Amino acid sequence: MKALIFLALLGAAFAAAEDEKIVGGYECPRNSVPYQVSLNAGYHFCGGSLISSQWVVSAAHCYMSRFQVRLGEHDISVNEGTEQWIDSAKIVIHPQYDSYYFDNDIMLIKLSHPATLNSFVQTVALPTRCPVVDEDCLESGWGNTSADGSDYPDRLQCLRQPIIDDSICSKAYPDLLTENMLCSGFMEGGASSCQGDSGGPLVCSGQLQGLVSWGYDCAMVGHPSVSTRVCRYNSWISSVMGNN
Repeated sequence: MKALIFLALLGAAFAAAEDEKIVGGYECPRNSVPYQVSLNAGYHFCGGSLISSQWVVSAAHCYMSRFQVRLGEHDISVNEGTEQWIDSAKIVIHPQYDSYYFDNDIMLIKLSHPATLNSFVQTVALPTRCPVVDEDCLESGWGNTSADGSDYPDRLQCLRQPIIDDSICSKAYPDLLTENMLCSGFMEGGASSCQGDSGGPLVCSGQLQGLVSWGYDCAMVGHPSVSTRVCRYNSWISSVMGNN
């Protein structure tokens, strides 16, 4: 089963060798995704989303014991003057995270001090409902842009894509989906998240509905992207933030 998980991090050496970007997307307008963060351990290895001035949410499979959260980024290869670099102070992985099937693939990161919110760094709203089929959503990240090779520019990429019906997605991934996952993208292929986009946001109608989790290849026909269904974790997120 693990051979199917291509959006997951395959280790520090892989991440360092391969910077990241979305397949079939476009360069985001500069600082148009102010909630997007880069998780950095000397190199970008995953994405995440700022949900309060001191908390970030990402995928549990992105876990490292220590790293830096970089906010206000667009081009991660240069200092553009909009960045805030803040160390992680506490990392909380969902207690039911299954690292084999990537179920409950979510973690919370407490920053060592609050971020300064401004036009370059903003929070994204947690969902007040679950997403609906065909709802238009925005995915962003610094992941691989090539479906059959390696192309890793440093500027943040965006991709607009719809939510896919659970029954259709279940046929694409028999016996692999759980109620904690959702699919988005294009069954005809050509565009999707890819290596390095893990943990990044899927935002629908201004609400964080998904965290990039896994998929089969990148932009492959019949195999859309799979994200953690954030709407199922509102209580857990509130509890962790309230207790820490």
